[in-house]
Amino acid sequence: MKKAIVFGASGFIGSYLINNLLQGDNYSEVLVVVRKPLNLTHPKLKTIVANYQSLALHQDELIADDVFIALGTTKKKTPNESEYYEIDHDYPVLAAQLTKANGATALLLVSAVGANANSSVFYIKTKGEAEKDVIATNFNHTHIFRPSMIMGSRAEKRPLEKVFINIFSVVNFLLVGKLAKYKGITAKNIAKAMAKAALQPKEKVKIYHWKEMMDLIK
Repeated sequence: MKKAIVFGASGFIGSYLINNLLQGDNYSEVLVVVRKPLNLTHPKLKTIVANYQSLALHQDELIADDVFIALGTTKKKTPNESEYYEIDHDYPVLAAQLTKANGATALLLVSAVGANANSSVFYIKTKGEAEKDVIATNFNHTHIFRPSMIMGSRAEKRPLEKVFINIFSVVNFLLVGKLAKYKGITAKNIAKAMAKAALQPKEKVKIYHWKEMMDLIK
């Protein structure tokens, strides 16, 4: 049986993801890298407490077949652009490099719709550069997930995001054809799609928008 590593396990998508991985039969061990221990116990769960600055000190422990990266922040939480870039770009790239060096063969990364390394928009450019540099790490299989609005109920309060979620709940059905990639999708469904994609390592690099993610979990 395979082993998995999850970066961002305490986040919105990550929390659903580790539940899927732990409850399924595809992994004998699920290693999570978190800043503080999760309030969770499971026979298959192993925890490393680390952050970007200390991650390299744990390289010998970062051993798995599949690497799931659901790291990210918000402008409100991290207004400093250099710190934001460290979380959304530098950390995923370092995680990819360290795990690849230890023999990991597949990487699954949460990015964002419209990610473009050549964009003049900081958020979109950061996501695009993260994708580009993670792909350059040259895993056997790299899966990139590009959700638009991430829907569902968070533990933390985000009033503005709640407004947008309500809007997407109404307009989602209008987004068809080429616009379908902008449909809102729940964190739970993104996590399901990631878990399913890891079982189908066919292409060298595969990008998933709304339709591709929903097709996976049908």
